[in-house]
Amino acid sequence: MLQKLKDFRELVMFEHSIFSMPFIFIAMITAAHGWFGWELLAFGVVASVSARNFAMGFNRFADRKFDKTNPRTQNRPSVDGRISPKAMLLFIVVNALVFIAMGYVINPLCFYLSFPILIILASYSLMKRFSSVAHLVLGLSLGLAPIAGVAAVLGEIPLWSVYLCIGVLFWVAGFDLLYALQDIEHDKREGLYSIPSVFGVQKTLWFARIFHIFTLVFWWLFIKEAGLGIFMWIGLGVSCVFLCFEHYLVSKHFDNIPRAFFTLNGYLGIAFLGFCIADFMIG
Repeated sequence: MLQKLKDFRELVMFEHSIFSMPFIFIAMITAAHGWFGWELLAFGVVASVSARNFAMGFNRFADRKFDKTNPRTQNRPSVDGRISPKAMLLFIVVNALVFIAMGYVINPLCFYLSFPILIILASYSLMKRFSSVAHLVLGLSLGLAPIAGVAAVLGEIPLWSVYLCIGVLFWVAGFDLLYALQDIEHDKREGLYSIPSVFGVQKTLWFARIFHIFTLVFWWLFIKEAGLGIFMWIGLGVSCVFLCFEHYLVSKHFDNIPRAFFTLNGYLGIAFLGFCIADFMIG
């Protein structure tokens, strides 16, 4: 049983929750002007984890054929037989139901949003078969996290949360472009429409830079529209430094992509959340 749990943890790469979860709580803290309560914290964690499990489980299930031919992904539990297709389907359905249930117990808006959110989360895996906008769909999947967070607290979606969502969208799409550079030859062979396979390395690097400029612009709009204080402006500056260093590492050598993707972006989300907490506790 313990080994099976480890296999499912590897399947969904649980540690990647660090990308979206900080922005759920940034939205919730901003909406509540501080602490939003233990109950919503628990619901937010369960909703976030179940949504990510659903998305990653669906992605692994849908991509089994492609993962078998990619040297980087050939050892995933969904490919090497450690987790069967039936077990993955059950995992996907259970997490979808948990996510919908969380929406139901929070408020009507969250319940109604749970269905289109699940559709968007699943669409990324299929979109890359048809269009290179798949990176933006992935960005939207994580960008919906702050929308869900603010809906949980306020029962509505203010403009500042839309700016935060769009900023996360471009942030995720930008670093996904850099990550996809590792699979450029595989994607070409399999006919997958990643931006690197369609436009090449140099144009991809520029797309990623432009996306991250958009990230900073929309996070600036979020901070301004929400009327946040000095700590969040400092957080925006720190985020800019993280993103610049990320692009420096990748342009220096593609061997740095895992470090840039996992480490820097993980720290960025945590740091931005930390500055948000400081803004309401100290500012």
